[in-house]
Amino acid sequence: MKKLISLVIRKIPRKYLQIISPLALKVIALFYAGNKVECPISGKTYRKFLPYGRIPRPNALAPDSLSLERHRLMWLYLKNKTNFFTANLKVLHIAPEHCFIHRFEALKNLDYITADLESPLAKVKMDIHQIPFEANTFDVAFCNHVMEHVDSDIKAMNEIYRVLKPGGWAIIQSPLDLGRETTFEDFSITDPADREKIFGQNDHVRVYGRDYKKRLEQGGFTVVEDDYVMQLDPKIVERYALPQEEIIYLCKK
Repeated sequence: MKKLISLVIRKIPRKYLQIISPLALKVIALFYAGNKVECPISGKTYRKFLPYGRIPRPNALAPDSLSLERHRLMWLYLKNKTNFFTANLKVLHIAPEHCFIHRFEALKNLDYITADLESPLAKVKMDIHQIPFEANTFDVAFCNHVMEHVDSDIKAMNEIYRVLKPGGWAIIQSPLDLGRETTFEDFSITDPADREKIFGQNDHVRVYGRDYKKRLEQGGFTVVEDDYVMQLDPKIVERYALPQEEIIYLCKK
């Protein structure tokens, strides 16, 4: 049964997984009961997390919150290295993740807006190339695993920069190929199978390399590459099943 559950979860596209029945998730969680790993977002513990990904990563998906490794890292980062949970902030969350939405909406210190062109979870429908808010509107913006999908990432980055207030900040994460020095994109590749092979997913249009920081800077930001996870006790990294080499890209205006 556990193998069947794992297979089904891996095959469900994430945009549908994020709206899966809470009751179904509770049933799945019963098969993973234990105390070896913990989701810091929900506080719930398990024997292990579910595998997830096109090439399945073991111990990746928390069945209660649907958090992945990068989400759990971001939660800890926000909690321990920012004023996100304490200051009065106006927040734009682009392509919002299921594990964050209701928790961020419940925070009384936030004026929290979710937005995306396709996500069923977002309340504002928008094209990231033309964000429908005036300049200097938001204190904080989140935009994770989006830039590899859009036609013009620099334009999208610049739009996020535009709507941030001076002194505002954003976290903009994307998958990186650290073996690649420069980002690769080729818009002549349109066949889904070819995109899957070259970019890793059939809806990706580029593969970022080690120049990702420079591309964010082209969008206008001052960028801090924070190796926060590498500063944590290995026992914490293991407990929360965090991505061991993920860099947080803190983008400041």
